Amino acid sequence: MSQTSIAGTTIAAIATAIVPQQGSVGIVRVSGTQAIAIARALFHAPGSQPWETHRILYGYIRHPQTQQLVDEALLLIMKAPRSYTREDVVEFHCHGGIIAVQQVLQLCVEQGARLAQPGEFTLRAFLNGRLDLTQAESIADLVGAKSPQAAQTALAGLQGKLAQPIRQLRVTCLDILAEIEARIDFEEDLPPLDEEAVKAQLEQVLAEVTRILATADRGELLRTGLKVAIVGRPNVGKSSLLNAWSRSDRAIVTDLPGTTRDVVESHLVVGGIPIQVLDTAGIRETADVVEKIGVERSRHAASHADLVLLTVDAQAGWTPDDEEIYLQVQHRPVILVINKMDLVAEDKLKLLQSKILSCEGGHRDGHRQDAHFAQNPKSKILTAAARNQGIDALEKAILAAVQSGDILAANLDLAINQRQAEALTRAQISLQQVQATIADRLPLDFWTIDLRGAIQALGEITGEEVTESVLDRIFSRFCIGK
Repeated sequence: MSQTSIAGTTIAAIATAIVPQQGSVGIVRVSGTQAIAIARALFHAPGSQPWETHRILYGYIRHPQTQQLVDEALLLIMKAPRSYTREDVVEFHCHGGIIAVQQVLQLCVEQGARLAQPGEFTLRAFLNGRLDLTQAESIADLVGAKSPQAAQTALAGLQGKLAQPIRQLRVTCLDILAEIEARIDFEEDLPPLDEEAVKAQLEQVLAEVTRILATADRGELLRTGLKVAIVGRPNVGKSSLLNAWSRSDRAIVTDLPGTTRDVVESHLVVGGIPIQVLDTAGIRETADVVEKIGVERSRHAASHADLVLLTVDAQAGWTPDDEEIYLQVQHRPVILVINKMDLVAEDKLKLLQSKILSCEGGHRDGHRQDAHFAQNPKSKILTAAARNQGIDALEKAILAAVQSGDILAANLDLAINQRQAEALTRAQISLQQVQATIADRLPLDFWTIDLRGAIQALGEITGEEVTESVLDRIFSRFCIGK
């Protein structure tokens, strides 16, 4: 959407999720120069209620020509610049459902508003200086947050915790550029450039850019969640583990091997992190066509998971089939889950722990445990899924893997998105090139080339330097009413 098409127009949209027969309130939002005029044409407030900013009026929405009653509603008035968009904004708070809000929206359009495009309300807030680009993106993250931690990180961005350091870095780069250009233009009138001070400033800026850039993986984790695949031989308790973990009966559990034929999903939140758990079919060689398809899907799920829970049967111990499965998933972070510990006698359980958990190797039926296996998994957890035992330890192991950086870098205060990471990477490269230029003793003119590149990249993050196509790409991902 072009900025010229926004100026002077009034937009309208349904600002709440509309669910048939379930929503109690539906909101139609209108923003622009005609917003209050449209409200006066449609809304009738009985008595002497004052039409003042930041007041809520009670009344009726009627068709302006026929005076037919459309809905009993509330009207919220927010005059510029004290509104979300810094334009005149009105909101019709109607009864929920589909019909009422759609009729009100249609009346707004008939009175001169046009339907808002995705993210256009927030785009106007950005263009009118109420938000910077990082805050606008944080609003989208907040709306789509899948966990309390994701919401808190989005709120931190909305409060400027990303914009503030980025702006300061850009100001520092601008100050350095001004010092350099002053020496180029007025070399005879100014003292020599303090090269060591410039190098120290560049080093500090580069270190901060690198620190913020390290939060990109954390941001992706909070936005999309962690994909965890439960894999193992048939009948080792994978489905029981999923049911115990999700506290539901998502997967069918029987004593028959091969019961699970497809990938079963469940969504959980662990330590503020959204997790998509995939219970996969038991991996084995089979002639059954349907089961074979399930096994292939299991292998695919494991190969694309962020973390693999390799589940083995404590009764059977570590078998050649377990080893074969491990070899297929060892390129992913692995947690070894030794299930059915409640079915193993205490003395045998201690022996099993000494063989599999102590990294000493071991033998079973002449098969030697692979020595590298015991050291590769991030953790080794004992569970009795059928009795809901060991789930807390499993969750702690997953969080420990995340916090240690084994799965993704961890930073709870700040988390940048993919677009911001790309711009920061360009800034990082430009700053490194400036350092190389200084080290090569090239003239000051050469210093400014990459320094401007870093300033441009940092400005793109907050929106101080951004193209219309970038804005279109960002705001097209928003919902219509936001």
